[in-house]
Order: sequence, then C-alpha cells, then structure tokens
Amino acid sequence: MKIQRSNKFSAEVYTGSLNDIMFFLLLFFLIVSTLSNPNVIKLMLPKSSTPQTINKQQITLSVTSDKRYYINKDEVSFENLEDKLKNTFLNISEPTIILRADNTLSIQDLVDVLQIGNKLSVRMVLATNKISQK
Repeated sequence: MKIQRSNKFSAEVYTGSLNDIMFFLLLFFLIVSTLSNPNVIKLMLPKSSTPQTINKQQITLSVTSDKRYYINKDEVSFENLEDKLKNTFLNISEPTIILRADNTLSIQDLVDVLQIGNKLSVRMVLATNKISQK
C-alpha cells in the first residue's frame, strides 16, 4: 500500500488586518487635513524680500480685489469697518492689525484702510509673500 502525501501549496493572502490598516490611514489623513489652516479668503499678496514675524495679539484685516473687507474672516462693509475694529480691540492690549490686501488694489484703497488704523492709533502691518530666489 502506497501512502501519498499531498504537497500542494496554496497561496493565500490574509486580508483581515488590511481593514485596520486602511482605517488608520484614513484616520491619519483626516487628522492631518484638519491641522492645515487654509485661508478662506483668496488673495494675491504683494512680494517682499524681508519677512517680518509678529508675536503679539493680532487681528487680520483682509481686503479682496473687489473691495470686500474681512475682519478675522467676518465680512464687514467699509462704512462699518472703523466701528467693528474698535469693538474688536476692546479686550486686547497692544492690538496689531495684519493687513492682507490684494496686490491688484489701488494705492488709494490701501491708504483709506491705513487712515482708519491711524485714526484708531493701532499698529498696522502689511502682509506680503516672500520673493522666491531663483
């Protein structure tokens, strides 16, 4: 009597842990995507060769190319801009306004906003993009 052993090898891929790996990757990318802070207001900032960093309490004032004004992502009309800025400064010592103006705006539009800051005696800093060295 001849006894034969079956030496057949069948390749199997165990996919039980693949679900866990995909879940952790999905969770990782969701967490990373929430950490990025994209600017809601799209602006083309002017360029500067020397960047300046600010560490004080700051308020962002954005002016789009179609002359829409935003204080910390809240839209404000130009007529109410001064009053809204005053209300924003009430609880802030040494407020600083980061002015993010689109590079297509006229100089007069920029001066109008700077005059409001001058009237309120607030430090205003113009945000720029760094010039890339080629």
